[in-house]
Amino acid sequence: MSKRVLSLSSLPLLATLILAVSTGGCKRAEREAPKPAPAPAVKEAPARSKEQAMDALLAVPELKAWSAQIEKRSQGRAHGAVIEDDPIPREVNGKKYYQLTFVENRAADVRRRESFLVSQQGDEILVEDPETDKLLSLQEWRRTIERVDLKSAD
Repeated sequence: MSKRVLSLSSLPLLATLILAVSTGGCKRAEREAPKPAPAPAVKEAPARSKEQAMDALLAVPELKAWSAQIEKRSQGRAHGAVIEDDPIPREVNGKKYYQLTFVENRAADVRRRESFLVSQQGDEILVEDPETDKLLSLQEWRRTIERVDLKSAD
């Protein structure tokens, strides 16, 4: 076996190599840490105006049917309409809603049929149940529509 002996002439080369490696390591440590990727932006549902909320409510198939039923039974003397109950938005679970009511609009009076909360952002519609004093989702309300359908349009 042969042993290699470092000569004095190779020491400066070895020292330079050690210095380069150690300095390079320091420079890597000095570099900025990579910035974390920005969190994906959560897109908020677009805000809607009171008029857009009223239009969305009038587009509910049950309310369209009620409007047609009111017109037919009254021979055109009454109409279905949406009115605002309160101009101050109602807040439910941190979300703001327009307070709207579907009514029979008659020459002599206005008869309330059902009260709704229509979200100011998103497409959520809640229905106020006066018997239980609870808010129902549109789907829950649809399951109880027979009770609502019995209200008079005369």
